[in-house]
Amino acid sequence: MATSTLSNDDFHTNSDDQHLEIFGLIWLDADVNIKEIRNTEQQLRSIINHLKKFQDVKQCQQYIEERSQKDRLVLIVSGRLGREIVPSIHKLRQVISIYVYCMDKKSNEQWSCEFAKVKAVVVELDELVSRIKTDHKIQKKVEEPLSISVLNTSIDTGKSTIGVNGEFVFSQVLIDCLLRLKSTQTDINELINCLENEYEGNNFELNNLHEFQQNYSPNK
Repeated sequence: MATSTLSNDDFHTNSDDQHLEIFGLIWLDADVNIKEIRNTEQQLRSIINHLKKFQDVKQCQQYIEERSQKDRLVLIVSGRLGREIVPSIHKLRQVISIYVYCMDKKSNEQWSCEFAKVKAVVVELDELVSRIKTDHKIQKKVEEPLSISVLNTSIDTGKSTIGVNGEFVFSQVLIDCLLRLKSTQTDINELINCLENEYEGNNFELNNLHEFQQNYSPNK
């Protein structure tokens, strides 16, 4: 959509596909300008850490199709490439939302209105970030795999303890046990190294991590 292209080194490689979160951002644009979007990338990665960029439709489509159905992918795409890729990937379970970033809003709204996963057609980067941030708050509540439903209105007496849901009791015991575990400095260092790799290039999260590293105390 912009006028100059990124170097090959700035785009997707197959060496870093493993990540901790189920959410991922994909940005497909043949002519994206590195200076224009660098700050936007940091803003987006403060919302969803994992970001892949593509210039080629086939490579992008292959990457999406090879992701697990348990992944939850958010696609940013230019208007021209959106016309090519959206019909092919729209029905894939791992694709949860699509945002068209373009110059011609009216024209791209005409073809994209047929696809429910296209959440917005935008011409400004600030609006793009704002929409993704707002929508992601809802998506996290729906899709987050670690969310725990602690109450069950249809209590099975075989599963309950004195009328209290047995799964709820188990979850509380599990949390209590985890809180009682004592971590060593080696454990902390391993955690920090793991997160530094996960958030490489994400200044927002790395600043939080380094603040934790400097201020952490087991007594807090």
